[in-house]
Amino acid sequence: MTPKVLLVDNYDSFTYNLAQAFGALGAEVTVLRADDPGLAAALVARPDRLVISPGPGRPESAGRSPGLVREGPERGIPTLGVCLGLQCAAVAFGASVIRAPEPRHGKTSLVRHDGKGVFAGVPDPTEATRYHSLMVDEKTLPPDLVVTARSDDGVVMALRHRSLPLEAVQFHPESVMTADGMRMLGNFLGRA
Repeated sequence: MTPKVLLVDNYDSFTYNLAQAFGALGAEVTVLRADDPGLAAALVARPDRLVISPGPGRPESAGRSPGLVREGPERGIPTLGVCLGLQCAAVAFGASVIRAPEPRHGKTSLVRHDGKGVFAGVPDPTEATRYHSLMVDEKTLPPDLVVTARSDDGVVMALRHRSLPLEAVQFHPESVMTADGMRMLGNFLGRA
């Protein structure tokens, strides 16, 4: 069966790299903008997977993304947040997002992870590509969100919800400079 992925576009060019990567993994991808009135109906149609894309700005200005990153998992739809999508997940569950000590745009970092979920079968550490100037304030994370990966400079690189089907990564798995990105996306689809 071909998995149906609803990819929410936060007005970012990387969205189509994600769409292409999921397509290469055999998924049927529908891309809708974060402020598209059709998002509610698309979610009710129960896609197999929901992805919240990267984008510019703060989570609070990302259209419906902060609400969707919570609503999807609460409806039982496995959801992945990428970059801004991770920040949206953090904010949706009560955490804060702050300026990173040092912006990272097109830079790779070694990322240490827990080997579960999207990281199953991925070498630890793995090299990942970062494009962000904001980060999750770890001190504000609620108990339901678990840090599952950190960069070599100590920044939260991934989160997982304890009981809902939600994972999020701060880095860009779709980047050619992310060593095991396709495996991570395949893990999310259940096709690794």
